[in-house]
Parts: sequence; C-alpha cells; structure tokens
Amino acid sequence: MTLAFSLAPEPEDEAREAGRLLFAGPVDFVKGVVAMSGLPPADRLEVCFAGRSNVGKSSLINALTGRKNLARASNTPGRTQEINYFALGDSRYLVDLPGYGYAEAPVAIVAKWQALLKQYLQGRQTLRRAFVLIDTRHGVKEVDEEILSMLDRAAVTFQVVMTKADKVNRATREANIAQVMQALQKHPAAYPEIVVTSSEKGEGIETLRALVATLQ
Repeated sequence: MTLAFSLAPEPEDEAREAGRLLFAGPVDFVKGVVAMSGLPPADRLEVCFAGRSNVGKSSLINALTGRKNLARASNTPGRTQEINYFALGDSRYLVDLPGYGYAEAPVAIVAKWQALLKQYLQGRQTLRRAFVLIDTRHGVKEVDEEILSMLDRAAVTFQVVMTKADKVNRATREANIAQVMQALQKHPAAYPEIVVTSSEKGEGIETLRALVATLQ
C-alpha cells in the first residue's frame, strides 16, 4: 500500500495559538551533548531537527523561536558535533542534531557522531517526532536517504520540512515537492504531511510551531 503524501494544512486557530504561546515563552539553551550519558532527564516530550549541512537548520530554528542567534550556523559544514538541547518552557525539548553529509570532518569524528545519533534515535523514549529538513532547491539527495533509513530502523516517526522555498520558482518548487513525496513512499516511518517553509519569508513557520505544540 502506498501512502498518499500531501502538504500540511494550515493549522486550526486553537493549534496556531498553542504554537504561538509555546514559542513566545521562554526558550533556553540547556546543554550540548556528546554522549548518551549526558542527555538531560527524559521528563518531557521532545522533537528533534535533522538535516544535511547547509540546509538552513539554524535559520529555521531561529525563525521558529523568534531569536536571531539561538542556533548558531557554522561556516564549516560538520563543525557542530553536539546534540544541542533547548527547553521550550517546561513542556518540550527542541533538539538540534548535528548536520550530516559533510566531507570535511575526519572519518573518526563522523563515525562517532553517527553512532551517537543511532543511540539517541533508538534509545530516547520521549522523542515524539523527528523533523528532517530537505532543501527545496534540491529535493531528497542520496545523503538524505541515509538518515531517513536510520529513522525507519529506529521506528521514529519523521516529518519532512522543506526549507528555502523562497529560493526557487514555482515550477522547480512543485517538481521538487513531487520528488520528495515520491522518495518518501519507501520509508515506513515517514509522516504523510510535508511542511514547506521559508525562514526569510516566514512561510510554514506557524504550521511548524503548531505541530510541535500539539504533539501528544
């Protein structure tokens, strides 16, 4: 059976307000984690954001939280090797995973971070959803398939968030959305709604906030 993928609908008013309130409240950096033993207590629901290097993850997190420098973009792909935890009030953790798909980091560091990522995805009971960022300019690339398959194996529900939607024309946008939907057909852990965003223009930001706020 093939899943019918669609674009995420505009949030209902109640969900939109819940999202606004959650992200308008305190957002604090908790810690950077380099080993499972360093994870904060699993005392609240959490969501994580994953994406290959330079997909616009830091910009998206900053747009969601309304803070310009909460998540710092690294100029060197693969520089950030920590799992960064942010607290959304006292009800949610927003988890920023290191960028993947970079060539400049040493092989040993890449192997270590992949092992940590695998442990995190398989072992974090409070993780409700992974948001996987895909660049609207490129669609799903081979390097993305690796993380999607890892999420399948970990049985973690993931939802694709397409970034930089303002950087392409309508035809390219529609073609790459169709390509993403097609690529997701073979991933059983994929949530069947895609969120299209632009951190610069604000597109999709309210939808994403509402999703994080209303996960159970």
